[in-house]
Order: sequence, then C-alpha cells, then structure tokens
Amino acid sequence: MVKAVVADEARIKAFEDGVASSGAPRAQVGLVVGKLSASSDRALVYSLLPTPPTDAGEPACSLRAAAPSAGKAKSKGGGKGGATSSSDAPPTLQFDVDWVAEHARQVSRMLLGGMSVIGIYVWASEGSFKATSPAVLSQVIRVVSQAVPWYGSDFDERLLIHLSYSPRRWACRICEMASGSLRPCDFKFSKLLTSLQTFRCTYNFETRLNVVQAEPFKKVMSKAISHLTKEVQNAKALIDGVLFLDGMTITSESSHKVDFLLPFKTNLPVGECSLEGVAGLLLFAGSVSALAYLGPKESILEAISDLKADIIASLRSRLDIILDDDEADDDLATNDVENSLSLKATQVIFHELREPYSFSFPRRILIPWLDGSYICDYLQQSETTKDALERCKEVISLETDLEDSSILEPEVAAASATLESFWDVVSGASSRARARAEPSPKDRPSEQANSSRRAQGSSFSILAALFVLLVALLVGYMFAFSANSKT
Repeated sequence: MVKAVVADEARIKAFEDGVASSGAPRAQVGLVVGKLSASSDRALVYSLLPTPPTDAGEPACSLRAAAPSAGKAKSKGGGKGGATSSSDAPPTLQFDVDWVAEHARQVSRMLLGGMSVIGIYVWASEGSFKATSPAVLSQVIRVVSQAVPWYGSDFDERLLIHLSYSPRRWACRICEMASGSLRPCDFKFSKLLTSLQTFRCTYNFETRLNVVQAEPFKKVMSKAISHLTKEVQNAKALIDGVLFLDGMTITSESSHKVDFLLPFKTNLPVGECSLEGVAGLLLFAGSVSALAYLGPKESILEAISDLKADIIASLRSRLDIILDDDEADDDLATNDVENSLSLKATQVIFHELREPYSFSFPRRILIPWLDGSYICDYLQQSETTKDALERCKEVISLETDLEDSSILEPEVAAASATLESFWDVVSGASSRARARAEPSPKDRPSEQANSSRRAQGSSFSILAALFVLLVALLVGYMFAFSANSKT
C-alpha cells in the first residue's frame, strides 16, 4: 500500500513553472510517469506528460459550467438577494476519457523497464477540482489503467495528482482500483532522475510452436510471446559477469550489463508432438535489446524483474504495432499468398500456405529523454529515425532538437517470425532436404558440367579396366603356349 509519493524536484517544479507561464488552459489533464511497486510503500514520480489535443483539436480536459440549482435562480429585480445565482458555483471538470486512455497506451509503448504510467494529473483551480465528482476522477484513472495493464502484477493502486493554480499548491491522492475511493497521501520532492542506475541486456530467443485449428494471427503470436514469458521468468541473471543472488548489492553507479541464463528445455521438440489438428508451424526468433532503471533505495531484484518485464512488454508492443497498422490500412481483398505480393501477416491462412511465409517485427531504437535516461520507439522497415522523433514530439512532448547520432540503434537485425503450412510440419526435414537437393536454375549449368565430367570419368575407368583385362588374358595365353611348347 502506497503511503508516500516522492517526485523528482527539478523536473516536476520546472514543469509546473512552464505550465503556469505558458498561458495553458484553465484545465489540463495528463499522465504521471513513475514507478509503483508492491514491495515498497513509496511511489516514485519522474515526469508529467500533458495529453495533447484530440484529432479534432479539442482539449482532453475542459470546464463545464455548473447546472442551475432549483430555487436559487432569481430574476434580476428580485431584491437585495437577487444577485445570488448558480453562476457563482465553480465549473466542473469534464474529460475525453477514451483520448486520455489512448495517450496512455502510446506513452506506455515508449517507456522502458522501471518506468510506467502510474496515474493522471489534473491542472485546475481548487474550486473546480473540488466541484468535480470523485467518481468522475476515479473513472478516468480506471480507464487509463485498463489501457496499460501491468502483466503479471495485481497491484491495484494508481495516483491522482492535483496541481492547483488558484491557490498554487500540490495535492496527491491514491485511487483504489477495486472500490474507486480516493485517499490523501504524503507528497514530497527529492532528486530521483540523477540517482537512477541503468541495467541493460540483449536477449536472444528462438521458439517453435505448432499452430492448431487455423488459429488467427493475433492468437498465434500471443501464444508465442506467452511461451517466451515463462522462459524469461525462469531465467537466472548474471550482473557484470557475477551470478545474481538474493541480497546482492551494487556500489557502482555506472551502467550494468545483464545476461540471462536459460534452463535446459525439457519439453518435446515440435516434431515429436502430436500432429492432430495442426494447421501450421511458427518459428519465432530474434533478439531484444532491453533496458531498465533502478530508483534510489530499490533492491537489485527489482531491476532484474523490471528488465524481464521490459523484454516481454517490448514484444507485446511490436505485435500491437503490427495489428494497429493492419487495421489502419486494411484494403486488401484477397488472402491468396501466391498471387498477392503485399499480403500482410495478419491475413495469412495457414492451411492455404504453399510455401513458408516470413515477416519482420519492428526494430527498437533508444531516444535520449531526461537527464541521461532514454525512451524507446519502434521502426518498421519503411521508417526512419525522423519518423520516430515526430511521434515522440507528439506523444511525449519531446521539445529538444536531437541529432540522429544521439539516437541508439542497438538491434542490428529485427526479430522475425516464419509461418509454415501443415505440410511443412508433416514432411519435416525430408521435404526441406529435397528442396535443398534440387538445384536452382542458376546452378543447373554447373550441375550439368559436373555430370558430364563424372560421365567422362566413368567411361575412362571402364576402358582402363578392359585394357587391364585384355593384357592379363594375353599374358596368360603366352604362359600357357610356352608350357605346351616345352612339353
């Protein structure tokens, strides 16, 4: 249970000063980026990100005038008390909840291990905030948390931070997701971003799964990622070459290299499993560059857990990008693999495949953000780093002009998945061996030349054998003739 919230002093106060001096609207909503952990009673706040206007240019948060109260509205000539009206009541806050949730989903993709969307903030006057029903505020937080679920965690608390400009002060509340109740908590400032420790790793993986009963693409890839999740969770960690043990401490503040040791696989190979109901085979392989940040007073175990979570979250984000792109550009009318060169992975039907179908996942890049920390984005094959920077400026409010040289591209090759049909699963290595045995058109001339040389060599061997046999017969005849003449 969260008892206190600690925010980065330099970052949060600079944000407040910037909003106050920029002539921002009288009401604003945004996301709280930080760290919540079930093993700690402290919440860490690293940054506040304002939700941008909607596609129609409307703000995500606005003020709505209070409705007139019955019996209080009076005519202008109503005497001494006639000036009293509902216009004196402060306006209430109203939110575009779906737009705030979509913003949270986009931001969550860009955050690395140890950082996540942990709640919302509201910039509004004290009167408007108090006039807004707590149920409305709780509903916004609930929808945001549903848009960015924390896989493998049942932590059910989120933050609501109120930045009041009239009067100017801060307040923080904890939202209980189950009940929707809001309770106050302590809020203080400290140095956080400059105290972060960095943990990096490159996780290489390869998994093969049978696809049963022509499952849709999303279910197939989700099953593969779930399989890798179990594998990652069971992995042991080496930190700077030293096996991690409970209670381990690290004094160095430099970046730490982590390697994961996987247990031996005891499950049967895919070829030895039952083929009943199998529609195809998935080969999912590649590498993930993962990174996690460890805050002050957190244990090394937290960093290892966050690094593992970052690996899985990265794969899920890449899958979501593929699905989102296909939904946005779904203008293909055929599912014929052989006739459609622009076929998308989501449109593949396993039992109609006649040859393996491969596609690449988006590639992860790292973009400088706050005080030496990074955020990430993903590049499709046709995209460049400029496309990623444009997205970051819109989603994260990245204002600093960055050079391409400052962007890190740790993943040289993108992860890939290969979809094979039922017949590839049944025939196994024999069909692929036959395919390798058949020469390609460009190799056929050399193959014919080799055959011709082999034929010439065979003819020469036969002639030599016949010559040796003839010589042997002549020698034998001569010995036999010589013996007869002596007798």
